[in-house]
Parts: sequence; structure tokens; C-alpha cells
Amino acid sequence: MNLNVKSDSKQARVLSALEAVEKGLTAKQIEARFGGNATATVSDLRFKGFPIYANQHTDGSGRTKTFFRLGTPSRKVLAAGYRALASA
Repeated sequence: MNLNVKSDSKQARVLSALEAVEKGLTAKQIEARFGGNATATVSDLRFKGFPIYANQHTDGSGRTKTFFRLGTPSRKVLAAGYRALASA
């Protein structure tokens, strides 16, 4: 899966890490491994068409973590995209 992402770029490394991890990575983990702003990198990948989802998990102490994961878009998401393209 390599849509307009250079193979040696930070985006490509983040994308391959998200493909390798089932649960996902937190922004803190992405920034520690690859540097830079994790949310900006994820946003750029989303604009390039990669279905990256943000799942939140709250532990027993009430702390909430957001995990970014690569997934498969639902039919509703695809339909909304096609509707947006049709109206543009």
C-alpha cells in the first residue's frame, strides 16, 4: 500500500509501522520512533487516502489514550466519499 508516499520518507515508515501493529500506536509512540508531529503525519496520510482510525481507550485510572490504527473503511465511509465527489 503505497499511494504517493516515497519509500524512504517518515510517512512510509509510520505507515509500515501501523501495518505491522494490530492494536495501533499512540501519538507518543509515533513521535518517539519517528520524530516530528504525529498528528500532522497521520493527517497527511489520511489526505493521501489511507484509512487511519483513532481509537480511544480509557484505563482503570481514568486515563484516556488514543491509538492510531490502519483499517478498512466501511461502506458508509466509501459512500460518503463518493457523494462528496459527486457534489463537487
